[in-house]
Amino acid sequence: MTTDDVLVLGAGAAGLFCAFTAGKRGKRVRVIEHANKVGKKILMSGGGRCNFTNTGTTAANYLSANPHFCKSALARYTPWDFIALVDKHGIKYHEKELGQLFCDESSKLILRMLLDECRDASVVIETDCTISAVQQRNGVYEVITTRGVYSAASIVVATGGLSIPAMGATGFGYQLARQFGHELLPTRAGLVPLTLSGKPLDDYADLSGVALPVEVSAEDTRFRGALLLTHRGLSGPAILQISSYWQPGQPLSLNLLPFEDAETWLTAQQAERPASELKTVLSDVLAKRFAQRLCERWITSKPLRQYRAAELKAIAAQLAAWPITASGTEGYRTAEVTLGGVDTKGLSSSTMMSKHQAGLYFIGEVVDVTGWLGGYNFQWAWASGHAAGLAV
Repeated sequence: MTTDDVLVLGAGAAGLFCAFTAGKRGKRVRVIEHANKVGKKILMSGGGRCNFTNTGTTAANYLSANPHFCKSALARYTPWDFIALVDKHGIKYHEKELGQLFCDESSKLILRMLLDECRDASVVIETDCTISAVQQRNGVYEVITTRGVYSAASIVVATGGLSIPAMGATGFGYQLARQFGHELLPTRAGLVPLTLSGKPLDDYADLSGVALPVEVSAEDTRFRGALLLTHRGLSGPAILQISSYWQPGQPLSLNLLPFEDAETWLTAQQAERPASELKTVLSDVLAKRFAQRLCERWITSKPLRQYRAAELKAIAAQLAAWPITASGTEGYRTAEVTLGGVDTKGLSSSTMMSKHQAGLYFIGEVVDVTGWLGGYNFQWAWASGHAAGLAV
């Protein structure tokens, strides 16, 4: 049996960050990872450039049954703290939009930074190491693996959620939570494309690849961004954002002119271009194929001068609240995150330690804290890993 001070289960963003934070405090830390490589989701994130944080991070950017839980960890490790670490390693980055920071070059640089920090803190990382059981005896945790038995006074569960199983995601962290008396909140795919079926799919499937700016809303929640039509349904940043809030059967509404007052804009176009057809005018602000489809199937296109004011008003109302019916999501296969998970009622918000079991910690995606698209989930990984790393 090998004995350490801390065993971190999972070598993703949260796990690695927690490991070197604890290691720098003089703790003997071992990371156990069942995959053959560490940080696979880090490498694929941000189109290979890793949207590693968001400078506008607040608790309002997270979904949780307890929206206040994340505040403590986020306050004690901010985006600026992580930026300082990135600067220390000489990694160049840029702001894409809305506070989203990306590497200029590659996600590999962020992973290399985390591994270098682990090396400097004498953290041992075991890959291809599958856990068969975790047990506690006399205040010591024993983790039985394919490489033998490891023991420590503290274990940190950083195993992630169920999203992207092809990259090794499993429900092991939830299994451990149950084993040690924690409640789990229902899990579902988040930041995930929505699917269409039947007539709605027939209406749009052949427009696959068309993108346009929209504001999408589901009840009182709305997001502005790009929408991408796919051969299965809807994707793009605006759709991924709303997917975390959308419930099956809930109606969706698209504002197709998010940067204009539709009625004012149409009235101005009528005055300036009375001979132009509606489909031509719409093609100037929407993707041409999409504008033509609208006018082919739902909105009669004729020269603008032929529309009465009441007709333009009705068309404007349609464009500002275009209804669309999603049948479901693409599920965990393509989801960026998992909603739900370990109920925060059973955890300390300042240390991430279990209230039921001393020395047991849960961090990152396995916990019921899920960020918006745009670097927020990485910031939660850094912040929750930092909190546990200082406490173990």
